[in-house]
Amino acid sequence: MELLLAIVIGILFMSATYLMLSKSILRIIIGTGLLSHGAHLLILTMGGLKAGSVPLLSDEAASYVDPLPQALILTAIVISFGVTSFLLVLAYRAYQELGTDDMEEMRGTKTNE
Repeated sequence: MELLLAIVIGILFMSATYLMLSKSILRIIIGTGLLSHGAHLLILTMGGLKAGSVPLLSDEAASYVDPLPQALILTAIVISFGVTSFLLVLAYRAYQELGTDDMEEMRGTKTNE
């Protein structure tokens, strides 16, 4: 299972890098979202994929699962949602002001040939 998740994480990082290197600001935002999802899966995989019970104070379960990676991922999901919303609002406002979502045109370095 860890091998499958490692492949999925690699694909997510690869596609996020490709999207973040594009010229469209919306593709960059989608790339940052994919990168954060890849990081969430990486944290979950590095925490270990174990079968066990919830960590409650009882003697019924033979093994327990560590809740720390799940808590870190939950916090990272909330933070990435806030960053993505901010970037979407920023992109919308930039599109209203400049009339384009092309990064080269926003910089003013695109030459008309």
